[in-house]
Amino acid sequence: MRPDAHEVFRRYLDAVGLNGVALAEAAGLNTTDWYALSVLEQEGPVTSGLLAERTGLTTGATTRLIDRLERTGHARRTADPSDRRRVLVEHVPNLDIDAIVGPARRHLAAVLESYTPDQLDLLFDFFDRAAPALHAATAEIRLGSADR
Repeated sequence: MRPDAHEVFRRYLDAVGLNGVALAEAAGLNTTDWYALSVLEQEGPVTSGLLAERTGLTTGATTRLIDRLERTGHARRTADPSDRRRVLVEHVPNLDIDAIVGPARRHLAAVLESYTPDQLDLLFDFFDRAAPALHAATAEIRLGSADR
């Protein structure tokens, strides 16, 4: 392994984090709202409990998050068709998310063009495996910060 691997990885994580902040700003949202909107857009309608779990927010904070997203027209509460007692939160597609993430896609596409198809398969396998690992790390960090 490269002797500077941890520094390279840290710079990468910092760049991803900073890009997330810029994406949220471009959408006119705070970073938590942007992430929640991304969860809703990618997963479809979810319960507020699942949204709380995915964002790491308390149930009260998640209710306020959903209220903000509803007020700005980015989400709506709907009855669960399989259990009308349950409420789901769904994405309302009123932002051009593709345009907002366009610069990142364009710059990263330029980087990815230099890789062979086999290398791309490896990279995307890494992305598939890294996302759940980072979610697990996030949960561990949050759990640890609760102990402090």
